[in-house]
Amino acid sequence: VDAVISAPPDQVPIAAAQAFATVQATDFPARAEALADEIAATNPHLVGLQEVVLFRTQTPGDAALGGTEPATEVFQDFLEILLDALAARNLDYRVVVVQQAFDAEVPALIGIGPGGPQFMDVRLTDRDAILARGDVSTSDPRGANFTANLPISIGAQSLVIPRGWTSTVATVGRHTFRFVNTHLETQAAPPVQVAQAAELLSIAQADPLPVIMAGDFNSDAGGTQTATYGMLTAAGFRDVWLDAHPESPGLTCCHASDLRNETASFDQRIDLILVGDVFRTLNAGLAGGVHVTVVGDEPADRTPSGLWPSDHAG
Repeated sequence: VDAVISAPPDQVPIAAAQAFATVQATDFPARAEALADEIAATNPHLVGLQEVVLFRTQTPGDAALGGTEPATEVFQDFLEILLDALAARNLDYRVVVVQQAFDAEVPALIGIGPGGPQFMDVRLTDRDAILARGDVSTSDPRGANFTANLPISIGAQSLVIPRGWTSTVATVGRHTFRFVNTHLETQAAPPVQVAQAAELLSIAQADPLPVIMAGDFNSDAGGTQTATYGMLTAAGFRDVWLDAHPESPGLTCCHASDLRNETASFDQRIDLILVGDVFRTLNAGLAGGVHVTVVGDEPADRTPSGLWPSDHAG
């Protein structure tokens, strides 16, 4: 959406049309099959998802003429598509909690007719979600958006980009803990991101249960971007990648926007799993210690047409 946000007001319909063409070309239904394969390979108890987009359209659109009728025709629901792909593999996963974040609608130019330009409206609703395996007991699902968010303009519209978090209490074997899933603001707005991280940290520290945090933190573990990573780890949340692979960078971002780069050329690790200190004792009793791997970064992970499952690795 960056090109749409940065476009001059009179160019928004053209930028939106180009962005929507990219959405279609990057074929989420095919990529959901690859994502489901990633999940099937390890059969995790819990899955944290970010940018679980719902696209809706309206044709003809009214936004270009100042209309306010919201688009309601579902073009793609990433969550439902992924759940269908999991079910097709006989994988039993359910949605525990969904939190809506960004929701905006723009006109997209679709042609020039006898009466002039023709438009459709494209509505993007961004969500974060947690999935749980069927045999995992969960309770107390929660979700909210942060109080600090980035203000933007799209054409003549002024709005904010909400970011948020979701969580659930889960019991796996003898252990009960809170699993937190989040997506923080990008590195382009460090003060906003750090404020969101501070809010997330206060929520996690106030929980009486052990906490696992997972998500797209948008703060490089190398410490070269924003203060968020250092703030979270200094507060006692351990980066499990370093436990298992202290000599490897474990990069996770980013593939090209068209998802057709032939090999991964990542330069940062912003997708993290962080655990509270209580897990140090628990992990000490596990055979083989902590296991963590990056998925979605090998050419074999791509779809048959050559698309990467996501712009990030998991």
